Amino acid sequence: MNIALILSGGTGSRVGTDIPKQYIMVHGKPIIYYCLEPIAHHEMIDAIQIVADGAWQDFILEHMKDAVFEQKFKGFSLPGANRQLSIWNGLREIRKYASDQDFVFIHDAARPFLSHDFISECLKAADGYDGVLPVLPMKDTVYMSEDGEKITSLLNRSQIFAGQAPEVFVLGGYYRANKALFPEKILKINGSTEPAVMAGMKIKMIPGDERNFKITTREDLKRFEERGGWS
Repeated sequence: MNIALILSGGTGSRVGTDIPKQYIMVHGKPIIYYCLEPIAHHEMIDAIQIVADGAWQDFILEHMKDAVFEQKFKGFSLPGANRQLSIWNGLREIRKYASDQDFVFIHDAARPFLSHDFISECLKAADGYDGVLPVLPMKDTVYMSEDGEKITSLLNRSQIFAGQAPEVFVLGGYYRANKALFPEKILKINGSTEPAVMAGMKIKMIPGDERNFKITTREDLKRFEERGGWS
């Protein structure tokens, strides 16, 4: 079984709006709809768990009046103090109805350009691995600075990649990898794949999709609006 864990607990402060960015209406639908619709209708996704603040849970359900979504939707989890604790809350709920051998497919509600083919690529790549991470190559020269003031060294950009989403993990192994970071280390996690790497899980890298960007700034939101949603 493949379970999609959708992270929709962020506040979106950098967009500069009164509501979290994933709930902003674009052409009559909230941004989270554009994320959920292709996931719900993908034949390889069996269940959906959503991390969302209680104040927005009814809003999500009101805008997802879709029989396929309603059939796959399992429930809500509350956000944590940081992104990784939100994932942890979702994992705990998912393990109530899934087995340790199943896969969890983690995606951000604010990434609305997830395609059917890219979902397939991520899930199929997990065969024989403990997880999958889409990555984008570094286009610019990358430098390291130990003090933040002067250049310490030049890094080999051919060996450096930017992690993207969605990320896929074997549920049991990823749950244990996160549990091992309590109580303090989990608060310092920046990327969802970090716990898996720290635990020695075998993670497959696949080419990311530059179109699958995350709406983080006002410019990102404008870019999405100008495209007319998916069009």
